[in-house]
Amino acid sequence: MLIGVVGKPNVGKSTFFRAATLAEALIGNYPFATIEPNHGTAFVKIKDAARDFDKVSNPREGYVHGKARFVPTELIDVAGLVPGASEGKGMGNKFLDDLSSADALIHVIDISGSTNEKGESVEKGSYDPINDINFLEEELDTWIYQIMERGWAKFARQAQLSGTPSDRAIAEHFSGIKINLGMVKKAFNNSKLSNKLTEWSEEDMKKFASELRKKAKPIIIAANKMDVSTSKANLERIKSQTDSRIIPSSAEFELALREANKAKLIDYIPGENHFEIKGNLTDKQKEALAQVKKFLETNKSTGVQDILNTIVFDILEYIAIHPGGVSKLEDSKGNVLPDCFLMPKGSTALDFAYRLHTDFGDKFIRAVDVRTKQTVGKEHNLKHLDIIEIIAGK
Repeated sequence: MLIGVVGKPNVGKSTFFRAATLAEALIGNYPFATIEPNHGTAFVKIKDAARDFDKVSNPREGYVHGKARFVPTELIDVAGLVPGASEGKGMGNKFLDDLSSADALIHVIDISGSTNEKGESVEKGSYDPINDINFLEEELDTWIYQIMERGWAKFARQAQLSGTPSDRAIAEHFSGIKINLGMVKKAFNNSKLSNKLTEWSEEDMKKFASELRKKAKPIIIAANKMDVSTSKANLERIKSQTDSRIIPSSAEFELALREANKAKLIDYIPGENHFEIKGNLTDKQKEALAQVKKFLETNKSTGVQDILNTIVFDILEYIAIHPGGVSKLEDSKGNVLPDCFLMPKGSTALDFAYRLHTDFGDKFIRAVDVRTKQTVGKEHNLKHLDIIEIIAGK
């Protein structure tokens, strides 16, 4: 799974990426501070399933903090986007190429309205952030449309002559940018267009491109800079002007908390509404953390962890599944529930067996739900936080 962090320059996009990953990324108060994409590991937050057995997990990847387990997923922070990207303006072509393999997008906007359409700083509240939401969707729709348009007449004619189902033909046409048959089928259902591709008009193609973008590159809005005075009013207004999921955030405060936690100055669990001071702080650090504390009391969290969890579990609809044994949860080295896998909702026991190893899938006999100790078959649908033992032949 790959999540793209997108947005125009100077809205806190790289700060969000760094807060989520603690990876080094260039943060600058000017357009195109990010040119080459940054890759990093972020973490979604789940309950530590071992707690139900009075144990604590020992993750091979990720970590446990308090009663929460943090499971890794990949983030990519790409070049800032400006209007006209689909026409090659700014870093447009590179931006779109970098996003071709993303499963979903976190669109970071400056909800305070203090950054104009070019990514330049302006008086706070003087720019309407709804413009950023609209233009990103329009640029992505245009990008999808342009890919469709290339050789469309010949492609549509060949699909009709060969008898290839329209949805399958389109899925093959888009296979290079991580668009699959399921996404195309959903876009067909929503657009209600004819299955005869040769009859599609330019408007039909644009309509389909927009529906396909919603299914293939779903977007969540990170309403960043919520610590600025003009942000609250903008957020309430914009919520009524967009169908996109929007979550308020302060990437700057989240980054401060995570770095202070890393330095052992505080104890902070991402996504929580509080932290505990552990180390000796300077007056400047105390003042900064006092501002963060006030923000958390009002907003319940900085929003960064909420955004990561929402896009993975609610928008992409993944579930977290653990391999384990009924007789014991430990591996041969004594590590409790060392592994956790993020899988699409609707995954079966057989899907999970194949995820663990091809041989487990090929030689699948049965699976056991470790919590209930019930035997389940290969078609059994898994649930979030399941612990499953796979029984396979030799």
